[in-house]
Amino acid sequence: MELSDVIAREAIRDLVARYNANGDSGRFAEVRKLFADDAVMVLEDGTYSGIEAIMSIFTTAKDTLATPTDAAAPAYLRHMTATHQIDVIDESTARGRCYFQVLTCVGLDHWGRYVDEYCMVDGEWKFARRQVTVDGYSSASLFGSD
Repeated sequence: MELSDVIAREAIRDLVARYNANGDSGRFAEVRKLFADDAVMVLEDGTYSGIEAIMSIFTTAKDTLATPTDAAAPAYLRHMTATHQIDVIDESTARGRCYFQVLTCVGLDHWGRYVDEYCMVDGEWKFARRQVTVDGYSSASLFGSD
């Protein structure tokens, strides 16, 4: 393994950590910086192409979950990732996959997998594509599968 691969992998791990921390804290301007302008996010409800469409996912979630009068809104939201595998393809592209778990006021709320493609933009690693697959929900999930 080359030193450049180690540096890329560590930068990508930091990218994923910032996605979780900034998203959970409602720092969406910081989340926006983590995606390439033409990035794609694939969720169970569809595919979101481009930064504006991707950012609508976060603002919709914020509006749904953070309503002050909504007693069911979580007091906190914490995403955690594990078993992060990163394949550096070349100096400007990489792929990754990891498991995630989400904690809310109900405890373990839901869990699943991220499958990612990363790209280098202006010297920084960004998400080029993120596919989110939810594998399960708690019976008390705030995000529930209906």
